[in-house]
Amino acid sequence: MLFIDEIHRLPRAVEEVLYPAMEDFALDIVLGRGPSAQSIRLDLPRFTLVGATTRSGMITDPLRDRFGFVARLDYYEPEDLVVILERSARILGVPLDVPAATEIAGRARGTPRIANRLLKRVRDYAEVRADGRVDAIVAAAALTLFEIDALGLDKVDRSILLTLCQRFVGQPVGLHTLAVTVAEAPETVEDVYEPFLLKQGLVLRTPRGRVATPAAYLHLGLPVPSDVTPNLFEA
Repeated sequence: MLFIDEIHRLPRAVEEVLYPAMEDFALDIVLGRGPSAQSIRLDLPRFTLVGATTRSGMITDPLRDRFGFVARLDYYEPEDLVVILERSARILGVPLDVPAATEIAGRARGTPRIANRLLKRVRDYAEVRADGRVDAIVAAAALTLFEIDALGLDKVDRSILLTLCQRFVGQPVGLHTLAVTVAEAPETVEDVYEPFLLKQGLVLRTPRGRVATPAAYLHLGLPVPSDVTPNLFEA
């Protein structure tokens, strides 16, 4: 099995080499240059190519069409993350009860990688400020210290929402303007933070820009302006 992460970043030259490997299980290699160049073919054992990407639209059509099956991974449910956290806790030797695992899972943005990262930070907090055991109270205190709120939003997430809700007061904001305001790269805002905010119903992406929903104001404890939902799709 050959696994390629972020396959949309594959250089075009490497992509061209993959085509005969995927179709004929062979590699065509050119040795030398000019008239003396020679081409040899290396037979490959049969293999399965698995590609992972968060931006499938950037994969070229010839490469995407060669895959026999395209699957989409969704966010994990909290119940699944609890099982993952319990397993990780056993590996790390961290005493973790179910309420604590549930608390961490609820703030992990549906992503096992984030859940495991938060578990390690909660473990550090428990070893320094508690007796090393992680219960719901210790987990909540640690995540509050690390500025991870009940929805799993961190400081940058809240900065994005505050920018939309307070600085622009519900008006549509372009991606680059929003990125400059929160001191992040536009690609980071679009690929890292925005998908979860969209999934949570806190932000809308419209032709005129990004806007905060009433749920964003309520989450931040701000009053919802009467004109927070103007005709955002007008020309």
